[in-house]
Amino acid sequence: MSEIEIALGKRARQTYSFDDIAIVPSRRTRNPEDVSTSWQIDAYKCEIPMLAAPMDSVVSPETAIEIGKQGGIGVLNLEGLWTRYENPRIPLGEIASIPDHQVTRRMQELYAAPIRPELIKERIAEVRAGGVTVAAALSPKRAAEFHKVVVDSGVDIFVIRGTTVSAEHVSPKDNDNALNLKKFIYELDVPVIVGGVATANAAIHLMRAGAAGILVGFGGGAAHTTRQVLGVAVPMATAVAEVAAARREYLDESGGRYVHVIADGSVGRSGDIAKAIACGADAVMMGSPLARAVESPGKGWHWGVEAVHPELPRGQRVHVGTVGTLAEILHGPSHNADGTMNLFGALRRAMATTGYSDVKEFQRVEVVIHRP
Repeated sequence: MSEIEIALGKRARQTYSFDDIAIVPSRRTRNPEDVSTSWQIDAYKCEIPMLAAPMDSVVSPETAIEIGKQGGIGVLNLEGLWTRYENPRIPLGEIASIPDHQVTRRMQELYAAPIRPELIKERIAEVRAGGVTVAAALSPKRAAEFHKVVVDSGVDIFVIRGTTVSAEHVSPKDNDNALNLKKFIYELDVPVIVGGVATANAAIHLMRAGAAGILVGFGGGAAHTTRQVLGVAVPMATAVAEVAAARREYLDESGGRYVHVIADGSVGRSGDIAKAIACGADAVMMGSPLARAVESPGKGWHWGVEAVHPELPRGQRVHVGTVGTLAEILHGPSHNADGTMNLFGALRRAMATTGYSDVKEFQRVEVVIHRP
């Protein structure tokens, strides 16, 4: 990776976002109907390589079921309104109507209500009754506290998601309470997806800890302000490609254990999905594109867990509007030309246009640097 000297004694790596690259057509093409977008993690096969981000504006028990029926996986946020309130539609309605200058403080207050273990069980049971893969998420801090009730409730896939997650948390003050991911993951009887990470080094440590999947990026997307608040950001094309390279290294090191790479951030339009897979991702985690569905609980508004941090919010409520149903957003038909609908029909066509028949093959497609 080339470096640039930005000042005497200070160098920076040259990195690239999805907007900086483009996919190159090949000499071969296919019919879109001959292309497979299916993806499998552990025993769970999906028709599309997509997880819905664990955000209250996107995933409710009802939308998790609908997303599952549409071929993806809806990840329920177990630290959200669904596990704090018996009827979360009341605070959801309030969040949608709060004036901008009051929204952060009021959301902090609403999310200060305690998480109730009985509601964790109830929400997971609702999704399981829908007959789809059950995935749920906790932060590293809450995972140590609530993991037993989550697993006992019958979750299929456990997601540990934070702004940044490491296999080794160093703090002399709370070392006794820190989550030992390696010990934690190996004690669970379900596949665990962990993230976010932005570097190969961080990713390979999580792979060695036993993760079935790695979330690359910080998530949040349109609702994220981590770059403004902390100065921390990740250019996703480079990050995904680096972690995919680490996956290949770990595959040799482990004697064939394959860890899935999931792009989590800056995946706002259909072209971003194709570019993420072209860089080596097996699947994507999406928030704002699904928040635009008429069924989504945010009703046209979108926010993430970072927006309600009690001490240092790193996200905001944003208005994304609505463009169609979940089925139309995922599979079409599309009524616009901006890449916000028929997301996986577009992926299928991108794969067909470049001559690839499945997602694993499409990871080998040629890309070029293309700054518009």
